[in-house]
Parts: sequence; C-alpha cells; structure tokens
Amino acid sequence: MSAGAETNAIHTGGCRCGAVRFEAKADPIHVSYCHCGDCRRASGAPVSAFVGFRADDLTFRETVPASRFGIAPITRTFCGICGSPVSYADERLEGQIFLMLGAMDDPQNYPPSVHGYVSEQLPFFHIDDGLPRRETTTVPRPEGARQ
Repeated sequence: MSAGAETNAIHTGGCRCGAVRFEAKADPIHVSYCHCGDCRRASGAPVSAFVGFRADDLTFRETVPASRFGIAPITRTFCGICGSPVSYADERLEGQIFLMLGAMDDPQNYPPSVHGYVSEQLPFFHIDDGLPRRETTTVPRPEGARQ
C-alpha cells in the first residue's frame, strides 16, 4: 500500500505484548526508512521504518499508558511493559504521528517509498531497492528547523 492511496481500510497495530494497540481510520500519508543516529538508538536497529498518519485519524487503546521520552521537539512512545517502540512525533510536524513499521499488524502492506538521513547511514548497511535517498529528512519541516 502506498502512502496516500485511499482504501478506506482500518490500519491496526501495537506493541509486542498487546498492552498498547492503535487503529487508524484513514490511509497513511507517509512511509519511509530513517537512517539517522537518533532513530537507530531509539530502535536498536541499523535503520528504522515508519508509517505516518494524520494524528486525528489515529486512536490508541492502551491497557497501560505508553511511556514517553524524547528531547524537544521529538517525542517517542514505547510500551511500558514490553518496551517495544511504538511511535515518533515531531512538534514541528503538527497533526502528524509516525508509527514504527514493525508495530503494524500487517507490515508487509506498507512498503517504504524513500530513505531519509542517508548522510548518517551506517557504512556497512546497504539496501539496494532503487528508492529515492534524501541526505536529511523525508518530511519537510518549517523553514529554519533542523532538517
């Protein structure tokens, strides 16, 4: 499924233990890889992948509230029980939230369309998929903000 393609499907996912669940009632607006060091540290993986939605289209059902951490303007959430990373939000991208691709119930339905922050990509990690590669962000921030 490509970002922006309307299917009227319900998109669901959650953490590993099921304490945090989410549901989006509209299709994603963005799907990408991120190679930045911050995402690497937060995920523990050499690259992260995200599925972005409009925040108004997303509902969380949490048995235990998701724990939050981050340094402004970034907020990340993870399950307070199993520790699974769940989401990423940037206050400069008002009204948008990015879920970890691996937290989606059917991650195969959300192929990324672009690589971001390849300027920080690990030199030994290569994905030869023909997708566009951006030196910095794949989602434009307001002028003057770190890209």
